[in-house]
Amino acid sequence: MSANVPPQPPNEPGMRPAVTGVDVVRFLAELFAFFTFAFWGFLAWPFPWNVVAGIAAPAAAIVLWALFVSPKAVISTHPFVRAVVELMIFASATIAWWSMGQAWIGLAFAVVAITSGVLAGRRRLS
Repeated sequence: MSANVPPQPPNEPGMRPAVTGVDVVRFLAELFAFFTFAFWGFLAWPFPWNVVAGIAAPAAAIVLWALFVSPKAVISTHPFVRAVVELMIFASATIAWWSMGQAWIGLAFAVVAITSGVLAGRRRLS
């Protein structure tokens, strides 16, 4: 049996593409990375520095994401540069979990982030 699927109209200016499951997983991975940086900052450092690291680490990641990786990125770059910045943020979150002694959480996060990144990147480049 074949399903009758109506063709998608072309994207008109001002129209957004439909949100998919990959988009949702990417967004959740992004939020989890930011949470990881705050969690790591507050737990991995002694008192006066934990407040600084707990605020500065996620703030720096959010700024990098907004500048290079966001769908409405401030700086328009080559897709390779965008992928490298994205990979650096996700790798840093994975390393943060490993440094806190939670290697399995870091590994699970890395698998989800890389898989969703590859799927989103392939879709973006096609």
